[in-house]
Amino acid sequence: MKVLGIDPGTAACGYGIVHESDGRLRATCHGWWRTPAATPVAERLLTIFTGVQELIAQHTPDAVALEESFVGADARIALTVGQARGAVLVAASSAGVACAEYAPARVKQAICGYGRADKEQVGRMVKAILGLDHVPSPNHAADALAVAICHALAPPLLKIAG
Repeated sequence: MKVLGIDPGTAACGYGIVHESDGRLRATCHGWWRTPAATPVAERLLTIFTGVQELIAQHTPDAVALEESFVGADARIALTVGQARGAVLVAASSAGVACAEYAPARVKQAICGYGRADKEQVGRMVKAILGLDHVPSPNHAADALAVAICHALAPPLLKIAG
């Protein structure tokens, strides 16, 4: 199984592809899209949409997994993250790729064994699980790989098709 993980955001959107085969996980690629604050929202969303389309065309993942939005004190940030998630969902759906969404605490629990782990812990565990030489950078890419790992390791009954 090959999973494209996404850590959604409009200013910074992380991605990572994990391939699971015979119980072993390996990272295929990871990175992020970054758009300047002055860039109009529509252009930012197009960057994410086309980036996801290109990754799907190049790597043909079996699924796309996203981190659900964390609604904190700033509703404006939650709204923009939701827009980024929408761009990812439409890109995946238009390519016929199933989508799943996971709460941040669920991802951290799957990766670190603790649902309130900090970003550094997540990065170190992603490095260890995938046998990487370095912690993926930036943390948006590490978070995206963590979401992909969470989906690849999730029991089939817990996977949510989008």
